[in-house]
Amino acid sequence: MAELAQVLAVVAFVLLALAFALFVRRAGKFIAETREIETFRKTAADLAARVDQSLDGVAGRIDLVRRRTLAAQDITENIAAATDAVERYADEARALPGPPGAADLRDAFINELERAGRALQMVEHGCTILSSARIGGRELEAQTAIKRGYLNVLHAREAIRRYAARAATVGVPGQRQPRLFERRNA
Repeated sequence: MAELAQVLAVVAFVLLALAFALFVRRAGKFIAETREIETFRKTAADLAARVDQSLDGVAGRIDLVRRRTLAAQDITENIAAATDAVERYADEARALPGPPGAADLRDAFINELERAGRALQMVEHGCTILSSARIGGRELEAQTAIKRGYLNVLHAREAIRRYAARAATVGVPGQRQPRLFERRNA
């Protein structure tokens, strides 16, 4: 009888230890997932804030050229710096860690950063034409390139803001994540 009590005690202890190990394992997995989600949220918000600041600054300078209150050659350094920053931000977005559901959002960030890079190249092209000694009949082409580039910079900046807002809700239970190209009511 005493042996049976000892065996039952050992079996109960083993079962309790297994249940505890299973609980610790699941809790560890939950904590790791939560840490990954929070890291993604914070990194995406930080990246979006820096992108917004960079694009806002260069967009203001481009707008001055577009309105002819600033010479085109005066912003070439700004455009080069913004292009370099956008490329670095795109590389940073490619390395952005995140939960499995955040891959589409990360790809959208990258696409918008590439769009901003192309827009800055377009503005640079227009400024090069305006800065050349002989414009000839290409002034309209230069103004069009600058305006299209400017608008694309603004659109990319706004899209990145929207994606940053969506990144803040990644992993929130019970909240449906809208698809990337879903129609939205304005």
